[in-house]
Amino acid sequence: VEFSIFNDLRLEGKLCDAVIRVAGQEDFKVHKVVLCNCSAYFRYLFCTEPPAPQQIYTFPTVSPPAMRLLLQHAYTGSAALTPENVLELLETAGRLAATALVRACCDFLEGRLTSANCVDMWLLADSHGRPELRQKAYHHLLRHFEEVAAHAENFLQLSAWQLADVIERDELHVGQEDAVFRAVLRWVGHAPEDRCCHLVILHLDNVSPSSRCNPVVRRSLECVTMVLNAMTVHAQPRRGEAADPLALAPQPRCWPSAAETEASPNTHVQLYDARADRWMGVARGPSRGFHGCAVLNGAVYCIGGFDGERNLRSVRAMDVATRTWWDAGPMRKARSHLSVVALDGCIYAMGGCDGFGVLSTAERYRADTGNWTLLAPMHRQRSDSCAAALRGKVTHFSATNRVLIYDPASNRWSEGTPMISARSSFGLAVLEDKLYAAGGYNNPCCVRQVERYDRATDRWSPVRDMAGARWGFCLCVVEREVYAAQHLSQISGGVPAGP
Repeated sequence: VEFSIFNDLRLEGKLCDAVIRVAGQEDFKVHKVVLCNCSAYFRYLFCTEPPAPQQIYTFPTVSPPAMRLLLQHAYTGSAALTPENVLELLETAGRLAATALVRACCDFLEGRLTSANCVDMWLLADSHGRPELRQKAYHHLLRHFEEVAAHAENFLQLSAWQLADVIERDELHVGQEDAVFRAVLRWVGHAPEDRCCHLVILHLDNVSPSSRCNPVVRRSLECVTMVLNAMTVHAQPRRGEAADPLALAPQPRCWPSAAETEASPNTHVQLYDARADRWMGVARGPSRGFHGCAVLNGAVYCIGGFDGERNLRSVRAMDVATRTWWDAGPMRKARSHLSVVALDGCIYAMGGCDGFGVLSTAERYRADTGNWTLLAPMHRQRSDSCAAALRGKVTHFSATNRVLIYDPASNRWSEGTPMISARSSFGLAVLEDKLYAAGGYNNPCCVRQVERYDRATDRWSPVRDMAGARWGFCLCVVEREVYAAQHLSQISGGVPAGP
């Protein structure tokens, strides 16, 4: 039977077993089985919820044109997308979990990406969990930053933390750091009373010395101090080096070529020497982003991720001693935005996105066999989460304060003691058999609070805050010090053992 027959029956109102009423204006006769095929939301509505009276299902916030297009796609596999209707349709499809239609809308938008709309596309893709569109819009923003910052209206709507995420990137295409400073001033000038307080987090350490004379900077003692300290650091020669008379001159950033950036995510890898307090480059890594990383048997594993076109199963590993890469065994499932942890000679990969939705699955890697094995799934779908190994078990966190514990011996997940405060995108590290959760995002702001979990007492307790608020960063332990690293451009260290 041809699929178009179902659409003919819908248009003729034959064999329909439900009515979709939108905005109190228009009714659409539908077949439940067809909508269950296109939407997880309708599948839940029709198969789990009690039937509506007279089988009439009301959607007061959906417009008739959007529902008409959604039904057209559900019955025919295509929809008449235009620049005027695609955003509303994407919003509707996302709310109704019509995955194929969301993907079609994102594909349509990708082909029309410009400097004028890339900020919109970035935020839109982020809210709908579309890593492919998000990656392309974000790369466009980095490559055309000066044009976007000077002319794109929605650049001014970015939050302080979103702007900080962009301007701290090494891949940002700017000829001089003053261009970044001008962009920050334009952003602050849009709402100066509310935004002047954010200047201190917005990367003022590489601008020219004249920036300290700017009236916006001079309004903040913290900003003036930061600029003066940066000037002192840049002017001070390293041991054994002569003073550089050009040390105060702003330097352009180094970035991959436009062709390289267009083709793939960044492949640069750097190692940090804590004793020498310096970074060093190593052989380029795999071309991917939104991946997981773990250290096992002296090697760094780069797991899954997104290569600019698809989510990946592949795993690449680097021997730290020789700084050479090799292919490790692929995962069972492709996943980006996953959480990864090493425990007792194994690597655990959990959650993430596969390009069609958020995952609850988990799997384990054994280095001696190079094989991945599927484990018991988590209790709920999770992505952009973090995990740590503590006393032989995996501790997994989501965007709430809820904690899941995985026991490898029993292959079971259980609920752990909740954190004190809910947060997402925070740093996580284990030091002296205690778990530290630092910073993160707690809507509507970024936080600097740190809390510590003691397995012996099964309690979370607050400890000293970080020096500044941050999110989307990593914590790691080196020689009894916890380091907070963000975008390879800001490093801070300290021993959080005290109260």
